[in-house]
Amino acid sequence: MLWGQLAIKALVSGVLIAAASELARRSPGWGGLVVSLPLTSILTMMWLWRDTGNSAKIADLALSSTLYVNASLPAFILLIVLLRRGVAIPLAMIAFLVLAIAGYLLLIAAGRRFGWPV
Repeated sequence: MLWGQLAIKALVSGVLIAAASELARRSPGWGGLVVSLPLTSILTMMWLWRDTGNSAKIADLALSSTLYVNASLPAFILLIVLLRRGVAIPLAMIAFLVLAIAGYLLLIAAGRRFGWPV
């Protein structure tokens, strides 16, 4: 892959993240909608299709993305509960990361058993 193509990918992805964070600062509801959209997944699938032309790889990416989203949902719920109860943000984020990593590790173990692309 050429460095110019990699730079374009990074720039487009970075602009989307910056736009989402600015929108979230102004309106958490709209920001939440934007970050919940599968923009990253769609961009990744587009780049993957352009680079490989392999639809089976895109299908595996879509499946693994879906599985990882489900594995991280309990961490998001924990973060909401902790922050609403007044837990300090750094501590709540650490708890979020620990639970998300645990969910990912469980998913990887299940994926190996069932042959999922994780």
